Amino acid sequence: MSAAAAHAPVTTDLFINGEPRSAAHGRTYEIFNPARPDELVGHAAAADASDVDAAVQAAHAAFPAWSALSYGERADLLLKVADALVSDESDVAYRSRLFCREHGKIIKETMLELSRLGDRFRQSAAYAERLAADEQINGPPFDTIITRQPRGVAALIVPWNWPLSILGAKLPQALVAGNTVVVKPSHNSALAPSLTLKKIAEMLPPGVVNILTGGASEIGDPLVSHPLVRFVNFTGSVDVGRHVMQVAARNITPVTLELGGNDAAIVCADAKIDDAALMRMYMGAFMSSGQICMALKRLYVHRSRYDEVVDGLTAVCDRMVIGDGLLEETNMGPVNNRKQLGVVTGMIDQARAAGADLKELGQVPDEDLYAKGYFQKPTLVYDPDPSLDIVREEQFGPALPIMPFDTEDEAVAKANDSEFGLCSSVWTEDRDRAVTIARQIEAGFTYLNAHGPAAQDGRGPFGGFKKSGIGRNLGYEGIIQFQGYHSISGPAGWLF
Repeated sequence: MSAAAAHAPVTTDLFINGEPRSAAHGRTYEIFNPARPDELVGHAAAADASDVDAAVQAAHAAFPAWSALSYGERADLLLKVADALVSDESDVAYRSRLFCREHGKIIKETMLELSRLGDRFRQSAAYAERLAADEQINGPPFDTIITRQPRGVAALIVPWNWPLSILGAKLPQALVAGNTVVVKPSHNSALAPSLTLKKIAEMLPPGVVNILTGGASEIGDPLVSHPLVRFVNFTGSVDVGRHVMQVAARNITPVTLELGGNDAAIVCADAKIDDAALMRMYMGAFMSSGQICMALKRLYVHRSRYDEVVDGLTAVCDRMVIGDGLLEETNMGPVNNRKQLGVVTGMIDQARAAGADLKELGQVPDEDLYAKGYFQKPTLVYDPDPSLDIVREEQFGPALPIMPFDTEDEAVAKANDSEFGLCSSVWTEDRDRAVTIARQIEAGFTYLNAHGPAAQDGRGPFGGFKKSGIGRNLGYEGIIQFQGYHSISGPAGWLF
């Protein structure tokens, strides 16, 4: 494919009942490159409430046959999908570059997302035998079988930051559990996700996977409130998650909400702080320009190691190259959209106005591009006042506060002093200390001597406490949330 053809604007359709189709009223919307905001990447179909109804009806009609398949039969189909997602190298390269251009993240990360999606289909398929096994309770007074049933149509709502990776934490789990789905990718990152979802949907029976793109204000509520939607799995902000929960409550529709995080890392006095550890800290905080729910967002360091970590992390950040994610030399791309850039720069400006010591770091080879795009250099804020937004709120961008502590009890208290409770990390050479501290942190996932997606074990359930959400994705637990328990009981000695 020529360079011109590779950069030609694309148009993606909805996909309903096994067929691509335009939105009901033929509308589309534009998606631009956040590194080059005047560059049109493509058009996505703009669905309305009638498209939502068509997609949900198609999923509802496909549910009886899909749920009647055995776990093994559904798992076999998932494995075929996993292979197909990466079998055509030229197609993978095309979707990766398209994803880079519409999202902004560097090309290595878009490739990682595409490969991780297939891996998560394989992980979900591997649970088939365990899922098929019923639990038995022997009498007296009764013999009881405890089994599970799929819920029906599941609405999967995916954010813009890691849409394919997060899709992999919902879609294969819903499918292997026996549900049919309607997927709504984010308005801000819909092109490559739609093309990838289309490949998946085409390999499954019509109506099993349906795809809707468009504005949340037009199709969000109609999807979440549809009477035939029996489960909602949403990843996004706290404010939108709260709204999703309220709308779903109209039909008593259960929800899983994976919301924001303000992840704390605790670096103990005995932590190994070498170049590899500093790079893991950097990646934990600044991968995807910090636009990751599980990113390291508050770094607490024992006072005896504070200067060492500050100097080391400052040096790592300062050698990073900020620019267009398609360029090989780029380590950090732009923030995805103007609104989120404003959130991040607003926090940095507030900290600067309050007298905080901070540095905007990194190398910018193309100053004109930087000025035009939605860029922010990796920024470290040294020992800021804990009342500042940069500490209290989720930055969701390339900015990180680093703060000292004197005792581990103090560090745990500071880590837990947050409305969020998604992830955390503990950095120490002492295994017992690591586990002891981890058990005290109010978070759904704790990494040891690492942080973020590169440290994630997809076999473990993922989700948060407090305002970070409800329910879990990934692992066995991430599958059975798409099911309801069903008890079958009979007289003791008769059923078994």
